Amino acid sequence: MTLLITVLAAVVCTVVWYLHAPQSVMKLGVLCWMYWGASLMWLVDAVFAYMEMGAAYFTPQPMEMLNDFYLGLSVVALGLVIWLAIVLIQDPKGIIRALLMKKN
Repeated sequence: MTLLITVLAAVVCTVVWYLHAPQSVMKLGVLCWMYWGASLMWLVDAVFAYMEMGAAYFTPQPMEMLNDFYLGLSVVALGLVIWLAIVLIQDPKGIIRALLMKKN
């Protein structure tokens, strides 16, 4: 479930990035790399879990699926928070800089 959520987030983010690729103002590429990296991490985790558990890997308990779902949402949310911090620090449109200069 975690793998599916992060792959879905990575695909959606990549499509949005591709549609706005020439501008690249909001640093969506960074968010795409984070989501694809998380997807790769969960893929490796799934492969090793399958090697350990065998076919039982494909029949998880409902509570395990719910925990994986929450973990996947947490990973996506954390990626958004990190990306938002990067965008606010770099301030690509100069909005924060303009607000700070206006107060002085």
